[in-house]
Amino acid sequence: MIPASAYAAQSATSPLAPFEFTRRDVQPHDVQIDVLFCGVCHSDLHQARNEWHNSRYPMVPGHEIIGRVVAVGAHVKKFKVGDLAGVGCMVDSCQTCPSCAEGLEQYCENQVSYTYNSTEQNSTTPTQGGYSSTMVVREEFVVKVSDALDLASAAPLLCAGITMYSPLRHWQVGPGQEVGIVGLGGLGHIGVKLAKAMGARVTVFTTSASKAADAQALGADAVILSTDPAAMKAASGTFHLLVDTVPRTHDLNAYTPLLRRDGALVLVGALEPLEPGVHGGILIGGRRTVAGSSIGGIAETQEMFDFCAQHGIGCDVEVIPMHTINEAYERLLKNDVKYRFVIDMATLGAA
Repeated sequence: MIPASAYAAQSATSPLAPFEFTRRDVQPHDVQIDVLFCGVCHSDLHQARNEWHNSRYPMVPGHEIIGRVVAVGAHVKKFKVGDLAGVGCMVDSCQTCPSCAEGLEQYCENQVSYTYNSTEQNSTTPTQGGYSSTMVVREEFVVKVSDALDLASAAPLLCAGITMYSPLRHWQVGPGQEVGIVGLGGLGHIGVKLAKAMGARVTVFTTSASKAADAQALGADAVILSTDPAAMKAASGTFHLLVDTVPRTHDLNAYTPLLRRDGALVLVGALEPLEPGVHGGILIGGRRTVAGSSIGGIAETQEMFDFCAQHGIGCDVEVIPMHTINEAYERLLKNDVKYRFVIDMATLGAA
C-alpha cells in the first residue's frame, strides 16, 4: 500500500484537518500521480458538510487534480513517469454499458466511481480525492496535461471547465451563433472563455450590475441584467443556446423566450426540482428545448484540455495554501472568490 497525506472531513460539522491513509499499490493499468494543484469546487463544501445527505466519512474532497506521474503499471500505454496528468470527477466506471462504450462514462448505467465520497467498482473500497499528496487511478480515467497550460489555472478545468465545454460541444457551438451564459461564477466565467474561443458571440446574464465590467474583461460581447424587464424583452428570440449555471431553483420562464426557434436552455447548476413549472406554450411555440448536462466523458475532457492549450485558456484562480481550506470554504459561502480557489499542494507538508 502507498502512504498518503491529506486534509479530510471527519464529520459534517468538523473542519477539514490533516489525515493519513493509504492508496492501493499500482496495478498493471494504474497511474500514480503526485498532486501538484487541486481546485476547490463548491460541491466539495456540499459533500464535506453532508448538504446532499449522502456523505461518508472520513472524506478527502477534491476532484480538480493536476499532478505529475511518478509510477505506471506494466500495461499502461498513454503515460510515462514525469508526464503531467489530470484527474477529474471520476476514477472508474463499469466500462461495459452503452454509455461507457460511447465514451460517455459520466452517464454510466451501472456504477460511476466518483473521485471521492464514492466507492471503487468493488462497491466497498472508499474513494478519496485530491486534497492529498498522491493519487492512484486507472489509466483510462487520467488525461494528459500540456505544459503550455498554467497548472494552477488548469486544475478547475477538470470540473468547471468540462461542465461548460460539454454542452457547448454537444449543441455544436461555433462561429455566428449567439450564446448566453446565465451566471458569472466559477462555471460561468470559464464558459465565456470557451464559447468565445469557439467563435460564438457571448452574452452574460447576471443579477449584479457590478459584474458587467468583469464579464467584458473575460471576453463577453454583452451583459444583460436579468432583473431588467426591458432588456430581457429586447433579447427575445435571440439565442441559439443558453447555458444556465445558477446552482439553485429559479424561474426558467424568464429565459425560455430568449431562445430562437430550436434553441436550447441547458441546466448545469440546479439540482433541485424546477419551480415554478416551465411554460409549455413557450417551448411548443418555438420548438425550444430545456435540457440538462453533466460533466463530459474522458475523451471529451482530453479534447477540452487540448483545446484550452491551443487557445491559451485557463480559469481565473486564487491559489491558496492547504491550511487555509476552512477559511476558503467560508469565503465560498459568501461568493468571495474570482473565480476558483486552487490549493497549492506543495503546502500540504507545511500545513
